[in-house]
Amino acid sequence: MEKRYINFSKMRRKTNKKRTPLTRSLLYLLKKINKELDSLEKQYSFKMPSNYYKRRATIKKISNQQSLLFIKGEKPKNRIVSIGKEYLRPIVRGKEIKAVEFGAKVNKLQIDGINFIQRVSFDNFNEGTQLKNTIYKAQRLTKTKVKIVGADAIYATNKNRVFATSKKIQTDFKPKGKPSKHRKQQLQLAKMITKERATRLEGSFGKEKEHYHLKKIKAKTKKTEILWIFFGIHTANCLEIGRRMEKQILVKTA
Repeated sequence: MEKRYINFSKMRRKTNKKRTPLTRSLLYLLKKINKELDSLEKQYSFKMPSNYYKRRATIKKISNQQSLLFIKGEKPKNRIVSIGKEYLRPIVRGKEIKAVEFGAKVNKLQIDGINFIQRVSFDNFNEGTQLKNTIYKAQRLTKTKVKIVGADAIYATNKNRVFATSKKIQTDFKPKGKPSKHRKQQLQLAKMITKERATRLEGSFGKEKEHYHLKKIKAKTKKTEILWIFFGIHTANCLEIGRRMEKQILVKTA
């Protein structure tokens, strides 16, 4: 088995025709190892740390999922991609450098430069379905009716357009249908909203990743990782509020 794997790893073109039989053989070997470990645990009944049994259960689940995929040809649900972090799921981003990313997906709203977490999940979800909840959350936080919203193109669904129109909310969505009398003014306003969103909201993602350690989170559990994200975003908020307070003090003393 070792020779087969070494020969495969040395191949320039690793085709599926060569990969699939090797994967099936490795899965068969993994099942044999799991059976041996199960019999040893029952025979000697030795106590191991809780992490050991958790890791063993994860490996068994991965073995079942991979067998379902490579032997039966069925796609498993909630496929595990990391033994150490079984809660991680692949998220297709469609970027040129990284087509797939692993980690938490955060839907964030920004009010006057201050960021709030609307939803955080390790499972992939469509951000476009979160617009209504995001607007309601912004209104609860500020006790003020939202009148202007800037959002990415993925939010510009027909359902969200109808909702924004019914609530008399101006957006930067690309207009559809026949042009109205005030199309020129609407386009100018949408351009201004898009510019503000691109500089403030999109810029805050990069700042939090680079300067507040959200680029590579080293947490080992799901709860700790969520807590890390929470502190990263709100530490940036605290410093932003502090800078504004300092400016106000300088203006008053000048």
